[in-house]
Amino acid sequence: MGRAIRVGLVGFGTSGRVFHAPFVSTDPDYSLDVIVTADPERAAEASRLHPGARIVGTPDELFARADELDLVILGSPPATHAPLAHRAIDAGLAVVVDKPFAVDAREGADLVDHAVSSGVPLTVFQNRRWDGDFLTLRSLVRDGALGEVHRFESRFTWWKPQEAKSWKAAATAAEGGGILFDLGTHLVDQAVQLFGDVDDVHAELDTRRPGGAAEDDAFVSLLHASGVRSHLWMSSLAAQAGPRFRVLGSKAGYTKWGLDEQEGRLKAGALPTDNGYGIEPESTWGVLGIDPDLRRVPTERGSYDSFYSQLADALLRGAELPVDPRDAVRVLEVLERIRAVVPALA
Repeated sequence: MGRAIRVGLVGFGTSGRVFHAPFVSTDPDYSLDVIVTADPERAAEASRLHPGARIVGTPDELFARADELDLVILGSPPATHAPLAHRAIDAGLAVVVDKPFAVDAREGADLVDHAVSSGVPLTVFQNRRWDGDFLTLRSLVRDGALGEVHRFESRFTWWKPQEAKSWKAAATAAEGGGILFDLGTHLVDQAVQLFGDVDDVHAELDTRRPGGAAEDDAFVSLLHASGVRSHLWMSSLAAQAGPRFRVLGSKAGYTKWGLDEQEGRLKAGALPTDNGYGIEPESTWGVLGIDPDLRRVPTERGSYDSFYSQLADALLRGAELPVDPRDAVRVLEVLERIRAVVPALA
C-alpha cells in the first residue's frame, strides 16, 4: 500500500474499546480513522481516546467512506458479523471478525467462500491463541515436556450472576448467544490447535440465571483423533474457580491457575506499548512435573499485539494471515455438534 492501513472499527463496547482499538492505534502500520458507535457515552469515550478518528453512528456511514479505508474490524454483536463482513468484502475491504465468527458454520463457510472468490483478506480475532499461558503450554507440548498427553483440562469460569450487557442477556443460541459460543469459541479453538480434529463430543449445557435466553454454564468433553481427551468448562456462575489449565501426560503434568492478565490490564487502561505489557509475575507461573516434584515454568509473554503485527505483515508484505477463517468454521462445526447431542442427554 505504501502507507498505513486505514482502519474502520465497528463497535466500541468491550470488544472495540479493549481488544482492538489499543492495538491498531499504537501500531505504526495502522491508522484508526473511523469508529462506529450509536451510544453517546461510548462516542464521547472514543473521541477522547482516539481524537484522530471520525466517530459515526451507523455502519452505513462507515461504508459510505469505504474508498477511504483498507480494513474493517467487526466488534459488534455476533448476529451482525456475517452481514457486515459481506458488505465489507463487497466494498473490497479486508476484514477482521471478532469471535464468534458467525452464528453457524454454514454462514461462516459462505463468508469464507465470498472472501476467497473476491480476493479479499478475511481473518478472525482468536486472540486467546496469544495468551501467555497458552503459548507456554503449546511450547511444552511441542517440546515433549509432558510426554504423550492424554488429558487436557481448560476453564474460563468466573462469578457474574447478572449479565451487564443487554444484548448478551437477550441473545438466543441461534443469534450467537450463550456461553458456549462466547467462550467455547476460544476453548475449543485452543484444544484443536493443540491436539487436532475432534472425533466425538459430549456436553452438559445449563441456563442457571432466571429468564436466561441461552446457557450460562457449560461442560464439554472432546475426544480428539489423536486420542487426547479435552475437558472444557465455561461458567458465569462459578463461586470458586478451578485451574485455568491442567494437562496430564505420560512424563509429567502441567497446572496453571489464574487468567492471562492482558484483558484485565487493557480494561484498566493499559496499552500494549507499556513497559511490561503481557509479562506475568513469577507468583502466577504454572508448575510442571510429577507430584511432589514440581517446578515453576516461566509464562511466556502474552501478546495480543502479535495478531495485529502479523495481520500487517499479511496486508502489507504478503505474509500469511494470523488466523485462517476456515479454522473458525471448524470450531463452529464442533460447537454445533455439541448442541446437537444435548437434547439426547435429557
